[in-house]
Amino acid sequence: MTASFQRVCAITIGLFLALALGASAATIRPSTPTADNGTPASPPTEHVILFVLEGFSQESLNGATMPTLSKLIKDGSVTWSATGVKPPLRLPTMASIITGVPVEKHGINWNSFEFSRGYPRLPSVFDYLDLSGGRDSAIFFMDESLYQLARPEPYTDYQMCGPLKPECSSDRVVSYIQQYFKKATSGHGYGHAILSLPHFLVVHLPEAGRVGVSRGWGSKEYREALRTVDRAINSVLDIYKAQDLMKRSTVFVTSLSAEGVDAGQQQAANVTAVVPWIASGVGIKHGHAIHQPVSIIDTGATVMRTLGLQTHTEWESRPVEEIFQYAFVAAAPNSNVP
Repeated sequence: MTASFQRVCAITIGLFLALALGASAATIRPSTPTADNGTPASPPTEHVILFVLEGFSQESLNGATMPTLSKLIKDGSVTWSATGVKPPLRLPTMASIITGVPVEKHGINWNSFEFSRGYPRLPSVFDYLDLSGGRDSAIFFMDESLYQLARPEPYTDYQMCGPLKPECSSDRVVSYIQQYFKKATSGHGYGHAILSLPHFLVVHLPEAGRVGVSRGWGSKEYREALRTVDRAINSVLDIYKAQDLMKRSTVFVTSLSAEGVDAGQQQAANVTAVVPWIASGVGIKHGHAIHQPVSIIDTGATVMRTLGLQTHTEWESRPVEEIFQYAFVAAAPNSNVP
């Protein structure tokens, strides 16, 4: 790993998390109807990719700036009006995506990394993926504030960079993901943690939002940043295609902020964030406009539902059932197949 990324190494699970997850296991509820309701059933996907953008809205697609994302939308399901959280800032919003609860429950209402505050105490989607199915996660964050969420566990690999490092770009993140997959398929694992391809990959791509804030939302630089982000998405999908994984994969895309909104600055207290939320791939309806209310908090439960796993009662995250072609089918125990 080069100096532009700092790896957070896996360590032993803390006693608090073990107790919290142990309690959660006793209160698991099925996330969806079973297949005996007459709806055709299909085996769940095996891999999920979550792209988290910034400064992205429906208007961002104007001018054919994002052909890869446009195809994902055409082939999948979308709402352009998923609700965000308050405050609509980068760190609190990402914390809500990961923990499945609003800001008032996870308590992270600040927007910069503060070592003294520690990691979130609530279990995350990564914890639940491991608890419910032994699934591993790999997370690529592109902002130093998100160190706050990088609690090291044996089943997570976090890699970080930030805007203070000029080499930290969408293209560079893709190169690290390529290196990650090369090592993860080598049989020796990647560093100390995951010994195979992750079941859940999170890729933070904030470049368009940063350029929109610094150079203007109507600038040619912003449009070019959107193209760069789209190329990065395409490159990550190409990595999965090279491993013959796309026929077993589902892709989600959302954004921490809409076009014209700075995820690094506090907004008016009465502003409700509205962001895109997109699903595409195995088991997802094609060309579907989502009608049910969607919150960005629902991402974690929907990821678990996609993988054939169950969600937990203390979450406010709920699966977006409308997007699925098939009734829920519980996944078989993880066999460590990449």
